[in-house]
Amino acid sequence: MRTIIAALLIAGIFALLGGVAVIYTGAYDVAATAPHWPVTHWVMETVRIRSIKAHAAGIQVPQNFDAPGNIPMGVEHFAAHCAVCHGAPGVPRGDIAHGLYPPPPDLAKTVKLYSDGELFWIVKNGIKMTGMPAWSDHSDAELWATVAFIKKLPDISEQDYAKLVMANMAHGTQHHHGGGDEAGDRSERDHGAEGEPPHRPRRQERADHHADAVHRKRGADTEIKALLDRVWVIAQDMSEQ
Repeated sequence: MRTIIAALLIAGIFALLGGVAVIYTGAYDVAATAPHWPVTHWVMETVRIRSIKAHAAGIQVPQNFDAPGNIPMGVEHFAAHCAVCHGAPGVPRGDIAHGLYPPPPDLAKTVKLYSDGELFWIVKNGIKMTGMPAWSDHSDAELWATVAFIKKLPDISEQDYAKLVMANMAHGTQHHHGGGDEAGDRSERDHGAEGEPPHRPRRQERADHHADAVHRKRGADTEIKALLDRVWVIAQDMSEQ
């Protein structure tokens, strides 16, 4: 028995030393162009799946969150923030998606692997060590609407998606950020009361706002261009019929 314990301790020490050597010698390649080692991939996938299930277990799914009236809000969020990486029916992924590792999944194929609560948790909190950002600054209503739309992706055609996005563009659907009255108070502080000069926002707030605006514009520009190209093709096909 003592021999077995001693052998396990020695093996553990050697494994620890090997891990330290890998870390400090830089042997492990962190480049996004280098795939994970099989054991690394297994560990990270297992941790990701178990973590999502554990943290989303207590989420209460709102009744009728997938009502037809909520879908336009989900379409708007998806088209502006998700399609550039995940793609959409008839719309290819943007250039940024091809440089991400692990690559963003095709949601039309993977959405059935998750429960409603798990999808909401992912959209709201993001996932570390991937390109999936957190959208916690958007309202829960918008995120649930996004989940509702994502669940419909497997059954949405290119023509249906094009029509949904074009309808949203025509109606000017807007984002719904979280914060409620706090957001309104912040807007009043930034712009000042009526008749008063606006307050100068802090430098970091201006920088964050600019970076966020640039990111969203690039994603939206890519999505809109691809979408309009697709809509034009669809229109041509319909005119020839």
